[in-house]
Amino acid sequence: MSKRRIKKVAIIGSGIMGSGIACHFANIGVDVLLLDIVPRELNDKEKAKGLTLEDKVVRNRLVNDALTASLKSKPSPIYNKKFADRITTGNIDDDLHLIKDVDWVMEVVVERLDIKQSVFEKIEQYRTPGTIISSNTSGIPIKFMNEGRSEDFRKHFAVTHFFNPPRYLKLFEVVPGPDCKQDVTDFLMEYGDKFLGKTSVLAKDTPAFIGNRIGIFGIQSLFHQVKELGLTVEEVDKLTGPVIGRPKSATFRTVDVVGLDTLVHVANGIYDNCPDDEAHDLFKLPGFINTMMENKWLGSKTKQGFYKKSVNAEGKKEILTLDLDTMEYRSKKRASFATLELTKTIDKPIDRFKVLVGGKDKAGEFYRKNFAAMFAYVQNRIPEISDELYRIDDAMKAGFGWENGPFEIWDAVGVEKGIELMKAEGKEPAAWVTEMVAKGETSFYSIKDGATYYYDIPTKSQVKKPGQDAFIILDNIRKSNEVFKNSGVVIEDLGNGILNCEFQSKMNTIGGDVLAGLNKAIDLAEKDFDGLVVGNQGANFSVGANIGMIFMMAVEQEYDELNMAIKYFQDTMMRMRYSSIPVIAAPHGMALGGGCELSLHSDKVVAAAETYMGLVEFGVGVIPGGGGSKEMALRASDTFRKGDVQLNVLQEYFLTIGMAKVSTSAYEAFDLGLLQQGKDVVVVNRDRQIAEAKKHAMLLAEAGYTQPVNRNDVLVLGKQALGAFMVATDSMQASNFISEHDQKIANKLAYVMAGGDLSEPTKVSEQYLLDIEREAFLSLCTERKTLERIQHMLKTGKPLRN
Repeated sequence: MSKRRIKKVAIIGSGIMGSGIACHFANIGVDVLLLDIVPRELNDKEKAKGLTLEDKVVRNRLVNDALTASLKSKPSPIYNKKFADRITTGNIDDDLHLIKDVDWVMEVVVERLDIKQSVFEKIEQYRTPGTIISSNTSGIPIKFMNEGRSEDFRKHFAVTHFFNPPRYLKLFEVVPGPDCKQDVTDFLMEYGDKFLGKTSVLAKDTPAFIGNRIGIFGIQSLFHQVKELGLTVEEVDKLTGPVIGRPKSATFRTVDVVGLDTLVHVANGIYDNCPDDEAHDLFKLPGFINTMMENKWLGSKTKQGFYKKSVNAEGKKEILTLDLDTMEYRSKKRASFATLELTKTIDKPIDRFKVLVGGKDKAGEFYRKNFAAMFAYVQNRIPEISDELYRIDDAMKAGFGWENGPFEIWDAVGVEKGIELMKAEGKEPAAWVTEMVAKGETSFYSIKDGATYYYDIPTKSQVKKPGQDAFIILDNIRKSNEVFKNSGVVIEDLGNGILNCEFQSKMNTIGGDVLAGLNKAIDLAEKDFDGLVVGNQGANFSVGANIGMIFMMAVEQEYDELNMAIKYFQDTMMRMRYSSIPVIAAPHGMALGGGCELSLHSDKVVAAAETYMGLVEFGVGVIPGGGGSKEMALRASDTFRKGDVQLNVLQEYFLTIGMAKVSTSAYEAFDLGLLQQGKDVVVVNRDRQIAEAKKHAMLLAEAGYTQPVNRNDVLVLGKQALGAFMVATDSMQASNFISEHDQKIANKLAYVMAGGDLSEPTKVSEQYLLDIEREAFLSLCTERKTLERIQHMLKTGKPLRN
């Protein structure tokens, strides 16, 4: 059988989901044909231009308007604006015949069976046999969509359910039709993981599949508990947010963002189509939800939901909260619970659950009731919605942003304790759970040789979770493969001669212990290994240097110590570049300031697609001092080409720092000069990132890696650049575009990137640039306004303009 390749896809339906899915296929390099219906009548603009319904611009209006709106939306659905060129638009009447040349046709039209059946009928006229055909439905049964379709259509038909927004949410549910060929199902599962960067979850053709079935149960359960326990909207959001490893938007804010009408639609679908569900009545909407629906308080789309933005009597913006008893908006109330205070010293949410369910206050009662309800519900969904318990956890983590799935939380609480919580609420353990405990199994999951195993109900044994051979899960190997540890890092042996240096500091900031750990990792790798990866699987790669430490030294006027600390940072970055082994950086999420500088100095960057990288030091009143300013001058020098206006090239790199630009994806980081074409690579699935980085370290080592020679050939432009930049900053300050302090910082940066006030363009060493970079950084640390900025950032997490 020939290997299936996806070079071109057709997306039928260009609404929010259709356009978002089209953009994500474009993100990964696939050509996309995006089609929608032809408008039935002209709009006013078209009438004024004298256009008719036969004009192409009119016939493609709906699809073009939808795609344009999608590309303008925030957060952006596309990694890089240039990638939108991979999308060709058209309409179903004129262009459906073009689907004969595509490898995959996906239907993303309105959730009405009759419309879907009509679209499938038209698709069959032009579809090439053997082409994959799928639907993004969130719940219409496949047997109805398949009705009247040819055998070849049915053999290649499945539901491929993306979550909104398709770029950012990782869940990709694959629901094969009753006649779908196994190789099609296998292909879709692999494609979702390897190419689309998703967590592919095999689901059954049951109402709302896995993610929404469990997710909507969780929200509906809360809707009913909120009144029972006398909790406010703020209290529920406090209890169901980051403290238990859920997104900041928690419950009610999430509903506002998604739209109450969307949630109600799915809940009603489950209520209508799952009459035998033991929690059937829970899917019935409580009174306050019906009132909100009648009032059209649907959330962000109608400007009010559980929260509402308002302007108070003093003219200040404030966010009001809906009081669920009076159904009136009021000022937000602070939510606090003694139980939550007990978890403040516990870093990982997974380790907090035992404490939370033992709470003696209303929070403890809430968690006991909430988890008991969730455990009871998920145990009974096997085998209805999935044969394997891990798929339920995967769906909740990937689709709803939970750090831990229900069965992982149950394990953290303790299987026996979970049963006790359920019984206290009048719920019994499922037969398979009772049998598992009777067999002496004490957990749903176990770790063996760095791999995750799960309790498999049919075989009554722990079975290796499939698909993880392409991953390295640091949580699974940290203890068994530890080579060195201090308070800032853990160094792990990844196997095959490659080490990994994993940051363990708060927000993965880079302080003395992390720098010591990086140096130790290079020492170890140079002595006994072949290469080093610097990567972690936290929320962010690194938010930069420890500015609290810098602030304390500057306030105490310990300038010699500060100079030594900055030099230690610079020396560590240079050591990464000039070691005798290849060093691979694996940034993801935020890679800011020092986290970006570390990436700039590695031999190769293997970046996750969702990497937000930038040299943002201007925000705290300094310039990049860990080699970042030097590096941008060096990269500008390497970019100078014959015939270029060299000053213009340097200016682009100067502005990347001066405007504190942060890439909105790894692909955009190439445009900012932070990643380099031909050297650095991007991985779409973050789960594969550490394994990919390890492969690249091995490749460089096997190719005969040689320690690079220190650079003495960086061309700097001296007074020519310095003068031009200072004239520009003077003009900007005079026009009030920047403050006097901004001007001072910009002039310091100009001095470094120009190589000082040299009389003519000169080739200098990296060390020369590092010395003037450090001098400029230290001089800014003596400024009162810099200290004010650092202090403001430490207090609020936001930059101050002064």
